[in-house]
Amino acid sequence: MTTSPAADRPLRPAADESALKRAFSCFPSGVVAVCRSADDGPNGMSASAFTTVSLDPPLVSVCVRNGSSTWPTLKGSGAVGVSVFAAHQGELCRRLAGPVETRFDGIHPIFDESGAVFVPGATAHLACTVFSEIPAGDHLVVLLQIEALRCDPAVDPLVFHASSFRALEARRAQS
Repeated sequence: MTTSPAADRPLRPAADESALKRAFSCFPSGVVAVCRSADDGPNGMSASAFTTVSLDPPLVSVCVRNGSSTWPTLKGSGAVGVSVFAAHQGELCRRLAGPVETRFDGIHPIFDESGAVFVPGATAHLACTVFSEIPAGDHLVVLLQIEALRCDPAVDPLVFHASSFRALEARRAQS
């Protein structure tokens, strides 16, 4: 087993924002779109701070930056759609993180009767309602209760690590 050269460096204060961001980037995460229907069409955003939380009740969480102009328009009544991006959807993910007026350019979203909107071709779609919001520093931790879902585990997910999109590699257990 080898150790990282960084293991020999002194610890940096967490107040050093660039060091903190670099440390956070060491943890890979899945990337999702959070979308719903609005009067003028689909509305949504990308999020990389997403995780499963509970089976009973079925909960996931997404972290939303304080000051987001998109989240307040998404959290109204009805469902929001969470689409777990597939490995080939890096460009769509970047677009949904970009300027509001071009987020859905070239995307033909799937509209659900609940108000949830999904990105086609994603590895999973979760129709969710807001369970609770918890203030957490410069973000809100949003707990979403899954009301309905569909998924295809055979479709590889998009993985975000070290500020880039990565692919998963299946490894066999060593005997």
